[in-house]
Amino acid sequence: MPQRRLITGFSNPTVKFLRSLREKKHRKASGKFLAEGLRLLTDARASGRLPEVLVMATGRDPHPLLEALEDDVLTAGGEVLEMGADLLSKVTGKDNPQAVAGVFAEFDTSLTALDRNSAKIWLVAQALRDPGNLGTMLRTGDAVGAGGLILIDDCADPFSVEAVRASMGAVFTQGIAQARWEEFLPWLRSGAGQLVAASLRDAVPYRAAPYASPCFLLVGNESRGLPEDCEAACDLRVTMPMKGRADSLNAAVAGAVLAYEALAALD
Repeated sequence: MPQRRLITGFSNPTVKFLRSLREKKHRKASGKFLAEGLRLLTDARASGRLPEVLVMATGRDPHPLLEALEDDVLTAGGEVLEMGADLLSKVTGKDNPQAVAGVFAEFDTSLTALDRNSAKIWLVAQALRDPGNLGTMLRTGDAVGAGGLILIDDCADPFSVEAVRASMGAVFTQGIAQARWEEFLPWLRSGAGQLVAASLRDAVPYRAAPYASPCFLLVGNESRGLPEDCEAACDLRVTMPMKGRADSLNAAVAGAVLAYEALAALD
């Protein structure tokens, strides 16, 4: 049955469960993750994803989008919780939390869940460790109409509070897959797909490079870049000019630059 509950105690088991979702091991064990803010939850609703649990601060300002979200959650059989701002701060880990948060079921992140022909551009990250960069890449993917983000090897968790927050809602609009390199490459070669890496090895200028659809744009680890075997497996390696003292771009920025160049070439 749909439920609406008021929670007042820090020791409440529900508060403890919600707080636990800030840790990866608890997210994986429960298959749930936390998203905060009316904008993110509204984007999720527009994408056809509703929170299983909606958490709202008591004393919040009324908002028609929040009322619609609350009605949809209850109609779908979800749960609505109300708690003070101090409790919500404990849940989200922010001193000034937004007035609403939601608990969502994690998505299917297998490669087989992706339709490579649904988009001209896909973003791929190998060993990306910073959740902010991961969220930024999701946001870039949404901006360029990419199909999604494929995370290779040991990447940050796309369902961490930090990555979800940095995605600005794109975690709900972009496909997300997680795989090892030895799984990804055979999957890629089993169908259409051009693999393009930002690289310095035998690379051509990124401007006017021969991009082809569907184009999988690959960036590497923030400090180490891409392993040689990953670069060697690419169909195309491109380089971006560094006019100043910096010898490379931030991984998420490099992905964005390449994505917009590929978008221009493929449109």
